[in-house]
Amino acid sequence: MSLGNNLDTLYRQVIMDHYKNPRNRGEFEGDSVTVNMNNPTCGDRIQLQMQVEDDKISAAKFVGEGCSISLASASMMTQAVKGLTVEEALKMSQIFSDMMQGKDYDDSTFDLGDIEALQGVSKFPARIKCATLAWKAMEKGIQSENE
Repeated sequence: MSLGNNLDTLYRQVIMDHYKNPRNRGEFEGDSVTVNMNNPTCGDRIQLQMQVEDDKISAAKFVGEGCSISLASASMMTQAVKGLTVEEALKMSQIFSDMMQGKDYDDSTFDLGDIEALQGVSKFPARIKCATLAWKAMEKGIQSENE
């Protein structure tokens, strides 16, 4: 068994863990930035909520339904952006977008952790929208907050 196969297996396990045991699943009571998005090609739907205070994302939660990649990505994203400034969250989203498009990306700015398990999705163009849905919702929420 090659190292590549072992890595693919590990990445699949990380994705399935986030899918079966999503982090930050739920809704906030009270004020939050709320964004609803869907991916009509496969039926993924997400409602993302973020609490933004002093230009920092203090908390993020999501509810939704969809494939394992979509929901695992939402779980990973909500973990990753907590505590980041709005600018840092947008930069991380750009790094993630580059990763999904198979481009070189700078992973020195952030510890991407579990998010790197999604890099294999770039080999399956039809699944990229699944992986990026929560990230696009986060970007949209930040943009609406700054308008």
